[in-house]
Amino acid sequence: MFGPAFQERARRIAERIVRPLAALGLTPNMVTVIGLLLNTLAAAILASGQLRLGGVALLIAGLFDMVDGALARVRDQKTTFGAFFDSTIDRYSEGLTLLGVIVYALRQPPSITHDWEIALAYLAALGSLMVSYARARAEGLGLSLKTGLMARPERVLLLAGGLLIGGASWLVWTLLLLAVTSVFTSAQRIADVARMLRRERAEPSARAARGERADATPGLNGRTPRTAFEGQSRTPRSSVSQPSPDQRADG
Repeated sequence: MFGPAFQERARRIAERIVRPLAALGLTPNMVTVIGLLLNTLAAAILASGQLRLGGVALLIAGLFDMVDGALARVRDQKTTFGAFFDSTIDRYSEGLTLLGVIVYALRQPPSITHDWEIALAYLAALGSLMVSYARARAEGLGLSLKTGLMARPERVLLLAGGLLIGGASWLVWTLLLLAVTSVFTSAQRIADVARMLRRERAEPSARAARGERADATPGLNGRTPRTAFEGQSRTPRSSVSQPSPDQRADG
C-alpha cells in the first residue's frame, strides 16, 4: 500500500536509527529474534486482556521487525539465509499475535461478539499467511511480486492502531477489516501472478506474428519464455531469478 517513495524514505530513516545498534554489535538475525520475543510478549499481553497495552507492545515489536533489514544494509551483512530467516520468523510473530487475540476472546463470557472475534482472528491469520505464501511461491517461479493492499507493515499498523484507539469495543471491527483486507490482498496477488504469466505466454506469439524467432529474445523479466506445460511445473528451474538477499521484510 505504501508507495516506493515512502518506502525509500522509511528505509533511509531506519538506517539512521539502527546505527547505534550496529555499534553495539547486534547482528540482523539477533534483531529478528528480539522481534519474535517482543511479539510473544505482545501476544501474552493481549491474551491477558490488556488490549491497548498490547497495541503499544505490538508497535514496538513491529519496529524490530522492520529494522533488521536496515541493520543488514548498515553492517553489510545481507545474506540469503538472513532474508529466509526473517520471513520465516515474521510468520511465527504474526501467528502468535493473533493467537493472543483468540485466547483473549476465549476467556471472555460466551457471546456472539466473541465468537466473531475468534473466527475473524483465525481468518486474518490465514489471509496474512497466504499473502506471504503467494509472494514466496511467485518468487520461486521467477516472478517479482511486491504488489498488494495489505503487506506486513500495514497489517501491524492496522491491528495496533485499532487496539490503541478502540480497545475491546473496536476489536471485532478491527479484526473484520484486517481479515477482509488480508484475504483481498492474497486474491490480488493471485490475480497479478495470473496476469504476468498470461503476458509471458503471449510474448512468443506476438514475436511470431512479427516474423521473429520465439527463442531469439528473452521473455518476461529476462527469462526464456516457457511453454504452457512448463508454466505449470512445480519444480524450480535453474533459470529462475532469486530475490535479493536484503529482502528481509515480507510483503
